[in-house]
Amino acid sequence: MMNYMNVLPLSRSTSDRVIREKLRTELAGCTIIEELGLRHGTVRVDMVVVDEQARSMHGYELKSDLDTLKRLPEQMKVYNATLNRVTIVVGKTHLHEAVKQVPNWWGVMVAKIPNGTDEVSLFTLRYASENPNDKSSFYIAQLLWRNEALDILEELETAKGFRSKTREVIYRKLAEELTQQDLYERVCARLTSRDGWRSALRPS
Repeated sequence: MMNYMNVLPLSRSTSDRVIREKLRTELAGCTIIEELGLRHGTVRVDMVVVDEQARSMHGYELKSDLDTLKRLPEQMKVYNATLNRVTIVVGKTHLHEAVKQVPNWWGVMVAKIPNGTDEVSLFTLRYASENPNDKSSFYIAQLLWRNEALDILEELETAKGFRSKTREVIYRKLAEELTQQDLYERVCARLTSRDGWRSALRPS
C-alpha cells in the first residue's frame, strides 16, 4: 500500500468547520444536504450530494485532525447499506488508519493547512467507486418522512390499510412495492424538493 504520509508536506491541524467550508466550495453546483440522518437519524452523514437524474447519493464523511475514528466502524455499516458512493475526508493525522479501515471502493481525500498558510486544501488520493454491496431498501425508505412515504404508497394505490400504521411498517411496505432503483429515484426527488431543509444547496 502506498505510504501517503510521505507525499504530504508539514501542515497545521484541521477542524470540521474549515474542511466543511472548503468541501462546499469544491462541490459547488451540486445539490448538497448536510447532516442527513440514516436509520432514523441514529447515524448522520456529514454531507450528501444528491443526484436526482442518476438516482444516486454520494456521502462525504469528515474526520478532521480534531476528531477520532471511534464511530467509523458503525458508520461504515450503515453507509455501505444505503449510499451509492462514499468518500472519507480526513486530516493528515487519521489518513493512514482511515485508509486501512474503509473499503477499497470508498474515495479518500486528505485535508491539510500547509505551514505558512491559512487556507485548507483538499487532495483526492482515491476516487469513490460504485457501492458493490447489496443495499437495504428498508434503510433507503427510511430517508423519507412518514408522510412522504405514505404519499408514494398513495401514488402506487397501495396505501389502503397502512395510513394508520407505524412508520416502520410503512417503510417496509414501500421497500416491498418498488425496485431499489425506483425507490432511489423517488427518495432523491423528495430530498431535493425540501426547500431550505438541512442546508440543502440548490444547483447553480
